[in-house]
Amino acid sequence: MAQALPYTDYVFGNESEALAYGELKKWGTDIPTIALRLAAEPKKSGTRARIVVFTQGGDETIVAKEGTVEKYPVETLEKEKLVDTNGAGDAFVGGFLSVLMKGGDIKESVRAGHWASRVIIQRSGCTFPKECEFK
Repeated sequence: MAQALPYTDYVFGNESEALAYGELKKWGTDIPTIALRLAAEPKKSGTRARIVVFTQGGDETIVAKEGTVEKYPVETLEKEKLVDTNGAGDAFVGGFLSVLMKGGDIKESVRAGHWASRVIIQRSGCTFPKECEFK
């Protein structure tokens, strides 16, 4: 990761990955602080700031960019609807990037990521229903 990091504009991870990286770098255990420090790491290209996105399951998603942290709440899902969390992180990233690539802002991209991961965790395995559409 250390070799690839200078070339990254976006870094995605979950709370466990954030905590492990924070421990490795001796940055502590505060996830927003870890996100800020990771976002501020040197880049080879100065054309845009790095954005760090840490999901935390049902807890708020942390986004760090240019010295600021935004927190985006996750809509509560009833426990009986939770089937399988495999693929939730990948679904989040896919939803996020799909909106970002269409010119969406970070807030809308996070919303799409939350939506996609919410769909995935209500199904067994990494499957997506045909009739499902993000709005």
